[in-house]
Amino acid sequence: MIIDTHTHLYAEEFNADRTALIQKAIHNGVTKFYLPNIDSTSIKGMHQLEIDFPQNCFAMMGLHPCSVNASVEKELAIVKSWLKKRNYKAIGEIGIDLYWDKTFLKEQQHAFKTQIEWALEYNYPIIIHCREAFDEIYEVLISFKKLPKAIFHCFSGNVEQANKIIALGNFKLGIGGVVTFKNSGLDKVVEQIELEYLVLETDAPYLAPVPFRGKRNEPCYILDVAKKVAEIKNVPMNKVGEITSKNSDFIFES
Repeated sequence: MIIDTHTHLYAEEFNADRTALIQKAIHNGVTKFYLPNIDSTSIKGMHQLEIDFPQNCFAMMGLHPCSVNASVEKELAIVKSWLKKRNYKAIGEIGIDLYWDKTFLKEQQHAFKTQIEWALEYNYPIIIHCREAFDEIYEVLISFKKLPKAIFHCFSGNVEQANKIIALGNFKLGIGGVVTFKNSGLDKVVEQIELEYLVLETDAPYLAPVPFRGKRNEPCYILDVAKKVAEIKNVPMNKVGEITSKNSDFIFES
């Protein structure tokens, strides 16, 4: 059993073959797919997947940092309205992204803090998006006296950063296709981090693992991520699946 803790299966890249790809992954032992929200445009498709696959697809609610702009309050209001209407598995994905644009850093910080506060209010875990913003993210996190459970999605930092995240308590590192990239260095980091701190993810349709790098990522490709982690840790692949799935359940189900 393997759990994909982060996948955008509602994305338009899957419009032609979404159902077949999900069914194939389920047949191959990928039992759960956790769906992070992006913004108001992704909510309908995400909710539909829960209807279509109620035993396998589980929605989160949140505002992605790349969707934060001058209209941030309007988007946050939509997130809050949905949190009041129904239950979700987490608040995500949230965070700070300074790779594409630094224009709305203050708005991103505000949205991040606000959504962490909501996670504490509703007793939800958070799913953190961080791109070229580790220090900014960490500064926000340590400003809280108490933090929810969390997954640091698509972790690609160094060992020091990994240990700083783990030390926050009840945090897991999301490991995806980047761990298979030859020069990413993530394999060396994973080698030094205990499996109890890791969860698996695809981030599909993005960041497909080798040998599919540069192509559309698909649900089944999480098996390639699990295989790589098993090689790095020198343990059977089923042990990677067992431990990372237990870690996922700790975040989302406990």
